[in-house]
Amino acid sequence: MKHYLGNSGAPMKLPVDEMLSDEKDFQRHVERSHLNREAEWREQALAEYERNGGRAVAIPVETPNADYSFQKASDENWFFAVGSTRSNVTGVVTAVPGADGKPVVSLDYQVNVWDRYNWDQGKHVDVWLYEIPDGEMGQQHKVGLAQEFNMAGSSSVKHYELGSGAAVPGPDEPGRAGERSDPGRGARDGGGEIDR
Repeated sequence: MKHYLGNSGAPMKLPVDEMLSDEKDFQRHVERSHLNREAEWREQALAEYERNGGRAVAIPVETPNADYSFQKASDENWFFAVGSTRSNVTGVVTAVPGADGKPVVSLDYQVNVWDRYNWDQGKHVDVWLYEIPDGEMGQQHKVGLAQEFNMAGSSSVKHYELGSGAAVPGPDEPGRAGERSDPGRGARDGGGEIDR
C-alpha cells in the first residue's frame, strides 16, 4: 500500500522464499500445481538419455501458470500485501551417468511469482471493522494520487533428485530483513522491495 501511494509505479521485487516459508498453503499449492510432474519429467529425461547413448542430457522445463490467493485466516500479512498471484516453476531436468552406471535424474528449479498491484472495481477488502471497496482505492490511481505497479520474483534454486523418494525440498529460510523485527527497517525508503 505504501508503494502504491508513493505514486512511482516502479516494479516491486517479491521475496518468494519468504512467501513460501511463511505460507505453508502456498508451498503446498506449488507442490500440487507445479512439482507434481516428477514421473513425467523423469521418463522424458531417461528416454532422452537413452537416445543420447547414455551421455548426460539437460532438458528445460516450465509449468503452466496457476493462480493462488492468500487467505486472511492463514497469513494476514501476505493477504494484505499481495492478495492473489500467478505462479509457475521453471527449471532444468538432467540425467547423468551415476557411479553405479545407472542414470541419476535431477531437477534444478525456481518458483516464479508475479501479479499487478491494482484495485479492481467490484471487489472489497475488510480491514478490522471496515469494508474498503477496491473501486475507492483504485480511484487514487485514476486521479494521479497513486500508481499501480508490477510485482514479480523468483525463489532460490532448489535441487531435487527425481525418483529418489525424497520429499520436495522446503524453502530457504529467508531471514527477517525488512520486517518489523528488523532494527534497520526504519532506515529504508520503502521503494523497490516489498514492505509488509
